[in-house]
Amino acid sequence: MTNLQRLRDALCSADCAAMLITAPASIRWLTGFSGSFGAVLVAANAEYFLTDSRYTIQAAEQVADLPTRSFKSPQKFEEFLTDIVREAGLSQLAFDQNHVTVGSLAKWQKAMPTVELVPANDPIEQLREIKSADEIARIRSACQLTDDALTLLLDKTRPGVKEIELFWTLEDFLRPHGATLAFDPIIVSGPRTARPHGEPSDRPIERGDFVTFDIGARLDGYCSDITRTVVVGPASDRQREVYEHLLKAQVACIEAMKPGAKGRVVDSLARTILDEKGLAQYFGHGLGHGLGALVHDSGRLSQTVDHDIQAGQVWTIEPGVYIDGFGGMRIEDDIVITESGNEVLTGFPKHLIELPC
Repeated sequence: MTNLQRLRDALCSADCAAMLITAPASIRWLTGFSGSFGAVLVAANAEYFLTDSRYTIQAAEQVADLPTRSFKSPQKFEEFLTDIVREAGLSQLAFDQNHVTVGSLAKWQKAMPTVELVPANDPIEQLREIKSADEIARIRSACQLTDDALTLLLDKTRPGVKEIELFWTLEDFLRPHGATLAFDPIIVSGPRTARPHGEPSDRPIERGDFVTFDIGARLDGYCSDITRTVVVGPASDRQREVYEHLLKAQVACIEAMKPGAKGRVVDSLARTILDEKGLAQYFGHGLGHGLGALVHDSGRLSQTVDHDIQAGQVWTIEPGVYIDGFGGMRIEDDIVITESGNEVLTGFPKHLIELPC
């Protein structure tokens, strides 16, 4: 079954006669188009790929299953969209309420006063949760590249090196491999590791520091996301105690991720194990998220979402402990859910690494 047919089935199940898809990740999943501006209109008896004149040639190369329409200046998108809606004979059109801005909606309403514009969730977000074999292969390749990047980064990590210098090393490594950063990397050291989303700074790394690397590559349109925390020099007893208990929680959660599991229950498992040492109070974010064309793809593992775990999903598992004045740590792997359990796609060692200095 093609992705377009999967979308049509989802719209039919939701009793949705027509929908405009606008999120870039959904557009690429549906059509293969990788440009920065595009939309897909799917109706009961018609479908269109819409873009502007900058991408007419690219759309002809990448979009195989849909007729392509493009517009050029001085026509505006809302005017172009109005023409397409009129051609399709639509009186009602659903749109992605989580992606379309208030400003865009106002323009559409003004241009199409007789068309009912209906806010809805993009059904492709849920469809994208189940990855194809090709998508999983691309994520696996991105994970392997990120493992290699982390090997290089640890080789460069020593007292006196600045966090920002390690960031530059990562960028320089990815480019020749045809990859880009999947997100702004988190490279923090010493007391700054207590910041779950700290940015690389000019701080020089010191002996005895924790150093946390949260990095990812975007390769062939798909992302990886791995976190490791290491110690520069010998670890203290407290550093080792906290790290090893965090690792216990992370390993247990990976083992629990299998078809039929509930994301909220697995998140609770991490907190229960951390609480054995009074550490759950220092774990303030969710256990993980979906991973794919976006680094934070559809799906969340947390106390606030009751997510069903299904074969074909790709998840991050990333518990963390962040103690102000002491430091923090996070251990993150990417996994794909299989029919019998899961496969870990990130292969970098996760025992407590003590770097020579």
